[in-house]
Formats: sequence, structure tokens, C-alpha cells
Amino acid sequence: MPSQRVIENLNLGLHTLFERHETVSLLGEDVLDPYGGAFKASKGLSTKYPDRVISTPLSEGGFVGVAAGMALCGEKPIVEIMFGDFITLAFDQIVNFAAKSVSMYGTELSLNLVVRCPIGGNRSYGPTHSQSLQKHFLGVPNLDLFEISQFHDNAVVLEKLVGLGRPSILFEDKVLYTQRMYDVGIIDEIFGFEKCGDDNDFVRVFSRDFDKPHCLLITTGGLVPRCLSAMRELFVEHEIECEMMVPSRVYPLDLRSLEPAVAVMEHIFVVEEGTPGGSWGSEVSHNISRNFWDQLEHPITIIQARDSIIPSARHLEEKVLVQSGRIVNEIKSRVRHA
Repeated sequence: MPSQRVIENLNLGLHTLFERHETVSLLGEDVLDPYGGAFKASKGLSTKYPDRVISTPLSEGGFVGVAAGMALCGEKPIVEIMFGDFITLAFDQIVNFAAKSVSMYGTELSLNLVVRCPIGGNRSYGPTHSQSLQKHFLGVPNLDLFEISQFHDNAVVLEKLVGLGRPSILFEDKVLYTQRMYDVGIIDEIFGFEKCGDDNDFVRVFSRDFDKPHCLLITTGGLVPRCLSAMRELFVEHEIECEMMVPSRVYPLDLRSLEPAVAVMEHIFVVEEGTPGGSWGSEVSHNISRNFWDQLEHPITIIQARDSIIPSARHLEEKVLVQSGRIVNEIKSRVRHA
């Protein structure tokens, strides 16, 4: 039987969460049935739980602020941002109210707010509907950042988020919605995977046929298909062997889970869809260098989007965003010149 698609797994995860927690609710634009949200992640929730699904006006700052207030009062609201680009309109409510409210009243308060953000390009949606804006939320005290993947069951991830006691953002790369979940440790005839780290937060993608891989790729959910394509080509065409680490929680990152892989790799590549400058890739590279400097054989390479807005034309969009061919070329150039 084919595995679930990522969007189906996410929808099931939301239904499971609603069943388990009476204080869970959903706020967002066009989330009521029969529409069920722009990408159908919320399908069926308003029919089954009509009093706990609230369709809001087009005001991200307004309904994120309402949800943060609900969370401060002990409820567990989930906010659906229609396109992640529009989370910028709620920046003040997330950073200056929700995240600060956990610890600015003289005692630590529990504030279980989850903000879901569809992100990423490669769908010809243009410059204001295709961005990956994770870097703008890095380093905010009491704010955790997560990303969906084909490896992490969304019911488990969402259960974790509504119990964190502090606000979180769940980034959902739109290209993943139609992809199949991986759930039996096998990806294809070359690669398999295993969960590792605290709470199985990381996934390690590897091949048992590799004696000593040359490269480690560290990336997040939406880049996994492109990284896998690059890893296959590098192995089959160029005899360059790679492993990959994929976290569910992208900030703060558990460096202890990375240490075994970092210690044995000749080359490390951090792959992200965001633009250069103060990015997640820069943060990961900095922390690995600071903590594992004596174990690094070569400088860490960051592969990221071009310093540009994202065009609507597909052939131009592909040049701006990270594609598998670029990953292949970057790795080939570093390994051959080492």
C-alpha cells in the first residue's frame, strides 16, 4: 500500500491533535470546509469540530495576536498562515508579544502557540509567495523553529509543539505536500535512513554500501528531494559518497546529534533555500566550527539561494533557488580540489 503524502500526514496529524486535546483550536484564512485551507491541510476539521476552527479576516497580525492571547490564557491554538511570506505581518505579535510573554512577567508562563507556515518556491508563485524566511526568526528567546519532512510523523511533531510551553513556528515547504512519506527505513535501492538524537529529532540518510562517505549534507525537509537526487548522481556518476542529516527542530539545533557524523566526514555542506546573510546555514556553520573545529578537515560550505527576489517565470526561478544540479556542481568542485 503506498505511503501517505505529506499533506495527508499533516492533515491526519491535526485531526489526531484535535481528538487528544480539547483546548486545541485552529485560526486562519479560508480554513473552513469545503475549502479546508489553501493547501487542504485543514480539511475536515471545521466539519468535525465547528466550534474550534475559526475562519479569520485577512489580517495576520490580528489573528496571530488573538491566538497568542488565547495561548496566554491556557489554550493551545494553531495558526495557519496561508502563505508563509505573510508571517512578516505578524512579526510583532510573535516576537514582541508571544515569545516575550513566556518570561517577562516575573515568573515563567506556559504559552503553547503553534504558527504553521507554508514556505518555499519551485512552484512559479512569484516573489511574494515563494520565500523561505526562517532566518528572520533565528535567535529569538523562547521561540522554537521546526520544519516538516518526509521522515517525521506530523502527529508526533505537532504533539511536541503544543506541549513545549513556548511559541513555535512550523515551516512547511510547499513542494513536499505532494511527496510520499518515508516510514520503513528505506528510501530507494541506494539509500536508507534511521532516526537519531533526542526524541528521534534527527534523521540520518545513508547507504550501507558506503565504506567511508566523503561528504555530509545538513539540510531541512524541503531540500531533501533535491539533496537525494544530487547524492544519487554524485555516487553513480562521480563515485562521491554522501550522507545527510535532516533535523525536525531547526532552531535551536541539537549539535550533539551531529557530532558523530561531523567527526568522520572530510567535507560538510549546509544546504538551505533561504538567501545569504544571517541565515540558518550561517548559524549551523558557525556553531559546528565553534564546537568541532579540531575535527574539521576542510571549511564548511553553505549552498543557498541567490541574492535575489524569486521570479515568477519558472526557468528564472530555478536559477535563483537551489536545484540538485547546483548541489552536484558545488560538491564536485570542493571534493576534487581538496
